Amino acid sequence: MSSLFPALAQDPDRPALRFGDRSLTYGELASAAGALAARLDGATRAAVWATPSLETAVGVVAALLAGVPAVPINPKSGGSELAHIVRDSAPSVVLAAPGTELPEALGDLTFIGIDVNGSGPAVERPEPDLGAPAFVIYTSGTTGPPKGAVLPRRAVTSTLDALQDAWEWTGDDVLVHGLPLFHVHGLILGILGPLRRGGAVRHLGRFSTEGVARELAGGATMLFGVPTMYHRIAESLPTEPELVKALSGARLLVSGSAALPVHDHERIAAATGRRVIERYGMTETLMNTSVRADGEARAGTVGVPLPGVSVRLVEDDGVTEIPAGDPEAVGEIQVRGPNLFTEYLNRPDATAGAFAEGGWFRTGDMAVRDLDGYVRIVGRKATDLIKSGGYKIGAGEIENALLEHPGVREAAVTGEPDDDLGERIVAWIVPADPEQPPAADVLASHVADRLAPHKRPRVVRYLEALPRNDMGKIMKRALPRD
Repeated sequence: MSSLFPALAQDPDRPALRFGDRSLTYGELASAAGALAARLDGATRAAVWATPSLETAVGVVAALLAGVPAVPINPKSGGSELAHIVRDSAPSVVLAAPGTELPEALGDLTFIGIDVNGSGPAVERPEPDLGAPAFVIYTSGTTGPPKGAVLPRRAVTSTLDALQDAWEWTGDDVLVHGLPLFHVHGLILGILGPLRRGGAVRHLGRFSTEGVARELAGGATMLFGVPTMYHRIAESLPTEPELVKALSGARLLVSGSAALPVHDHERIAAATGRRVIERYGMTETLMNTSVRADGEARAGTVGVPLPGVSVRLVEDDGVTEIPAGDPEAVGEIQVRGPNLFTEYLNRPDATAGAFAEGGWFRTGDMAVRDLDGYVRIVGRKATDLIKSGGYKIGAGEIENALLEHPGVREAAVTGEPDDDLGERIVAWIVPADPEQPPAADVLASHVADRLAPHKRPRVVRYLEALPRNDMGKIMKRALPRD
């Protein structure tokens, strides 16, 4: 039926999707998605109202079967952002659960209700070329209006097959997660990944440590999460023995979308004997690197390049490569491979500016590389690279050091102008005890002892909470300004 999802035609009674008490086998999914795909004939693009539900999964699979690019819509999008996405991507239809009340920005589109129990005769369709667009996924828009990254079918298949190799992912695996379904992590990896392997996915609807424990104890083998989820897990382990037992029996624990603090790595490993592995990807590139299932889960790293993906670090000139092995040699990550997007929709200038000579994509992420190829990301070039006293300093390693202090619950590090140093290091701290926050000089000494004196924060500011987006990433541009 589909080269993307061969399991749809191979084992109809095999479990495929479960959301709460609602589920579909592969045969039921093939029938429902096939019937919906027939209704998409002639559509240009399909907006998908991406709630964490069976409807979203069926809608996306149907669009892929029909060869119609899917535009996942975050249901929490604000009115102006949603209007921009609809104008920019110009979908001809919107897919959602029957009876869904959609925002005004989607009101002029042809509404097609997703019947997860739908059925109809299988229709043989010509398989689209691997270069044909599969998705238009919008970036977070931190530096302007969100840009629509056009992801070809090749990027989806190459990433999922590279992860099969890296994670020894098979049809016997059952994945549990509670991630949103409007982005790469939750949708492409978390829903399409299991379906491409012929395995199953159990979506929690809403993340909870109780749900994780229940599903892992009930046969799930893999867990996907973001750092905020793993932090909640680490905090809960001392009082939830069932969670400890369930995590101890998992085959693979994977964290992504932001760096997992080393402190949480170590707490989970100490309690369960299982180490969380990290991978690194972006909307524009899907997955680039990962710790391998048969490799060392080295805390603070995102592993090695995936099969078929080339990774290099470059100097500020964007061309000169930085050799591996120097822990102070910070450079921008550039990647090249079949996993890349083809363009920013309607943004030829932005597309051209995103690539260096030779087809290398400029990620904007800064990293160092160990001699054995492991990549350690130190932060975003725009917000996390601090040039202080002649040194290039990554915010990530300072944040990890701060989180090791018992008085620190959350930490973010930025730079601000300094007449002497160029930039001074600023630590934003959510204290474990708001009544007795750790003193600035204590935190500075704590960092200097673990890293180096020039990496100590010169300014400490205290907050009740750090601003985060839906994926748990700290939004440093939203930190208060003086």
